[in-house]
Amino acid sequence: MSSSVVERSAGQRRTLPGGPPPRRRRRPSLPYLLLIPALVLELGVHIVPMLVGIWMSLLELTQFHIRDWSTAPFVGWENYRVTLDVDSAAGKELLHSFWVTIVYTVISVALSWVIGVTAAVFTQRPFRGRAFLRALFLTPYALPAFAAVIIWTFMFQRDNGLINHVLVEQLHLVDEPPFWLIGPNSIVAVIVVTVWKLWPFAFLCLMAGLQNVPTELYEAAAIDGAGFWRRLRSVTLPMLRPVNRVVLLVLFLWTFNDFTTPYVLFGGSAPREADLVSVHIYKSSFVTWNFGTGSAMSVALLAFLLVVTAVYLLITNRRRFDA
Repeated sequence: MSSSVVERSAGQRRTLPGGPPPRRRRRPSLPYLLLIPALVLELGVHIVPMLVGIWMSLLELTQFHIRDWSTAPFVGWENYRVTLDVDSAAGKELLHSFWVTIVYTVISVALSWVIGVTAAVFTQRPFRGRAFLRALFLTPYALPAFAAVIIWTFMFQRDNGLINHVLVEQLHLVDEPPFWLIGPNSIVAVIVVTVWKLWPFAFLCLMAGLQNVPTELYEAAAIDGAGFWRRLRSVTLPMLRPVNRVVLLVLFLWTFNDFTTPYVLFGGSAPREADLVSVHIYKSSFVTWNFGTGSAMSVALLAFLLVVTAVYLLITNRRRFDA
């Protein structure tokens, strides 16, 4: 009999000499030690700047005190009172920017989700060239945002831009080339660029969610005589509900907070029709040099997004439990 034979005696197991050494117990503190680098980065990148921003919102921090914060007077909630007072000039401008951002976010998220789910359903079944088409759909998501928006800026030029060339000279839809980066059309331009950037993310998530839908459900629905739209409404969308909860929330947060797209598209000074909250806060902080007011606007925006996220999660989780 081998020397590594294990004898059982009195309900206990004992390994004879010459057998494998006993395994060391894994230290329970090891997982927490491995989390330390991530916690340090999170602290330095998010938590500390957020706390500094909250402190700045309580100071009268202007260009006169930016070199030495200790000389900035403490004003408490005064910056919030001025910012959120809809009767003041600053409050009216912020409220206008808030509603523009709401419209921009709702339209952009809705279009991104519709295009994403359409592309995901279209590429669900195998066909020749499906892999290439999927990779092509993901191209906007893979491109650097800064470079992509610069390309769109050239395309939206009035005199020699591709958009007006197609509309005026190719399709003959308009007689005069419209302005896209100023005036009422500016909100359309920023929505188009945002949707072009975001819908591949929705497509990627929904495509992954469709892989978990059993084909037996579609086969049973087809046997019952359900057509395409019936299967989409009764099988596909209900099975994608958990994915849609996350996708819609992430798209909302990304779109509402987006700064790169409007800043690069309009050159740092967005027209009033496309004065989004992110650019408005930037102008209030770095153009007028009123960092206290800009920080108050940022903290108010953070509080709004936290409330919206909490309400959204509460509603969606309650529906899930009720179901």
